[in-house]
Amino acid sequence: MKTFSLQPEEPQQSPDFLKGLNEQQYKAVTTTSGPLLIVAGAGSGKTRVLTYRIAYLLQQFKAAPHEILALTFTNKAAREMKERISALIGDKANKLWMGTFHSIFSKILRFEAEKIGFGKDFTIYDTSDSETVIKQILQELNFDPKEIKPKTIRNKISDAKNQLINADVYQERFVSSTLDDITARVYAIYNVRLADSNAMDFDDLLVKPIQLFEEHPEVLEKYQDRFKYILIDEYQDTNHAQYTVTRMLAAKYKNICVVGDDAQSIYSFRGADISNILNFKEDYENAQQIPLEQNYRSTRSILQCADSVIKKNKNQLDKTLWTQKEYGEPVILLQNYDERDEANRVAQHIQDLKMRHGYQNNDMAILYRTNYQSRVFEEALRRHDLAYQLIGGLSFYQRKEIKDVLAYLTLLVNKKDETNLVRIINEPSRGIGTKSINDLRTQARQQRTTIWELLDRIEETNVYKPAKVRIREFVNMMNGLSQDLENGRSITDVTRSVLEQSGYMKALVEENSHDSMMRRENILEFQNAISYYEKGSPNASLSAFLQEISLITDGDKVDENKPAITLMTVHGSKGLEFPVVFVVGLEENLFPVGARDGFDADIEEERRLFYVAITRAEQRLYFSYCRTRFKFGEEQQQLRSRFLDEVDAGVVRTETGATITQKRDRFSTKKEEAKPDQHTTYVEYDWEAPKTSKRSGSSAGTIHYEYDSNNDPFQVGALVQHTKFGPGKIISRSGLGMDAKVVVFFKNRGQKKLMLRAAPLQIIE
Repeated sequence: MKTFSLQPEEPQQSPDFLKGLNEQQYKAVTTTSGPLLIVAGAGSGKTRVLTYRIAYLLQQFKAAPHEILALTFTNKAAREMKERISALIGDKANKLWMGTFHSIFSKILRFEAEKIGFGKDFTIYDTSDSETVIKQILQELNFDPKEIKPKTIRNKISDAKNQLINADVYQERFVSSTLDDITARVYAIYNVRLADSNAMDFDDLLVKPIQLFEEHPEVLEKYQDRFKYILIDEYQDTNHAQYTVTRMLAAKYKNICVVGDDAQSIYSFRGADISNILNFKEDYENAQQIPLEQNYRSTRSILQCADSVIKKNKNQLDKTLWTQKEYGEPVILLQNYDERDEANRVAQHIQDLKMRHGYQNNDMAILYRTNYQSRVFEEALRRHDLAYQLIGGLSFYQRKEIKDVLAYLTLLVNKKDETNLVRIINEPSRGIGTKSINDLRTQARQQRTTIWELLDRIEETNVYKPAKVRIREFVNMMNGLSQDLENGRSITDVTRSVLEQSGYMKALVEENSHDSMMRRENILEFQNAISYYEKGSPNASLSAFLQEISLITDGDKVDENKPAITLMTVHGSKGLEFPVVFVVGLEENLFPVGARDGFDADIEEERRLFYVAITRAEQRLYFSYCRTRFKFGEEQQQLRSRFLDEVDAGVVRTETGATITQKRDRFSTKKEEAKPDQHTTYVEYDWEAPKTSKRSGSSAGTIHYEYDSNNDPFQVGALVQHTKFGPGKIISRSGLGMDAKVVVFFKNRGQKKLMLRAAPLQIIE
């Protein structure tokens, strides 16, 4: 059996770009042989490690660019990594196979799809397209889509695909209810419809490569030999299909490096399986594990808050984050009457931060657990004349007019696509009614052919005669546009012709409403996007453009440079960072969602989600909750989140400066005006103020004095005992009264700077 070195290889000549790495980062970059798990804590520089590792592989000639496969979860992450690698080593980065799981495997499928019965120009169906197909199937099976929701069925099918459970297995093993039985019946037909339309849904982009590799071992070996080094970002977010397909590719050379943080595994509802990262060392023999623990993002107060929360989780990989940053400001807790009060006070704090501390709009983010919470914050920000961007709303490419134009363009490269054909055959209205479309659909099913093939010989069908004339005009138009495309006409020009010849733009002009004007502007912006794509792509093709559009992820929609406050869910914020973060709605049954005391299998994931929210903040962090909230049309009492009882009380203050107690919905009135001075070591402090200033006893030569500026033995030269750091000697002192600080040299822990009234020090006599 082949074995691998567990030590980093010494480069023949260490590249200059490695000099800025810390010890653990350097080890992670230069350990290139065999399986490697990099446990990268929040803000620990994982992107830097990934990019430097790839640059190192190329610089040391361990792999050619096309032999490296780097998988991410957003196109934005892939783009940023490629730009950084280019800055380090130049144009070699352009030949890397780097992108999201879906984009990389759709690219492979474009080359190999014919081996599993698909054409290379297959359509990629998004969620709404899939639901349209499922709705049609439900109607054919005589189910009411208002009662049996297409979205519910789609989610169940998606879950099955991600677990690699096909329709036959689902029918045999997973039917335990009426809904399951309906899902099984729809699932089987759904797969046939996709194949007939030469279409794949998002889940197929991961499932079909596995089918391809299983049915064609020679194809698997080809890609195993191509990708000698595999790197996977955010490994904790992988599902079973992603785990399986990458395990197949890595089986030959086993040079697989995964980077992730189990503490940020928050996507189980999408099928993410945290066991993939927890069990990595069991899956890959001789795998090495390297933790990245130095945080470069957050102040110590924020980091201490995050650490106190995540330590409550039982199942996690061992790591302890630390930072050299200053202590910073305490976390501020906002206690509000209701959601309107909450939104208004957050807006007021934002204005104050801008006026008194110089923050800009794009320095700040408001994070919430569910999308519906955004409304009151949007209203409050508008009232305060504060610009904002809402992430997670309707995507530009999901707007009706854009979906319509995309449907026309898709049909030019894939005439089999029934869903997009039916969408635009009578859009705008051209006298082809629903009955005619349904008749065509029925005949296509009976003759085992596609609707387009029937359209192409429409005169032979029994469709209503006046509709035949309109259909022939439509077919001739689409065939002519397809021919223009094949003859080399630009995508921009063809799109303009589509809009003119179809009458789509004319219909919007004639409608002459505010809504139609907005839709025209959106279409013009879409045309700009096509022009931009053509200018920036030497080998531009309509098929490639449509694929690029279909693979846009949620994370690609955030513009961090836009001069606006960002409103988004915590899930959407993963991978981002902001100088100021407001985490709002911290109430039971909201954050955490649906949690029950003492019994909830998902509470650890909710806690990880809270941890993600905390670690988005760089400088200032605010928590907020309401005592009442309108639900179902009536005002209801709220209980503050259990997570507020779990945070380190020493780093959280109310707006008045009071410390937060560990009792839910109650607060102390103690004030803590001072905080530890900045130093370079992560230190836990006892934040409880002393009750007395008198000598309290002795033990084995150690006398416990609680600090009092009027009775102070903690002078330079004094020998002291610290409950955590052990024995030491005071070597310097600064400050007066309650602000007095000392520098202590500890025998076993080195030099520490401590605040006297907070540090658990005792005099040794």
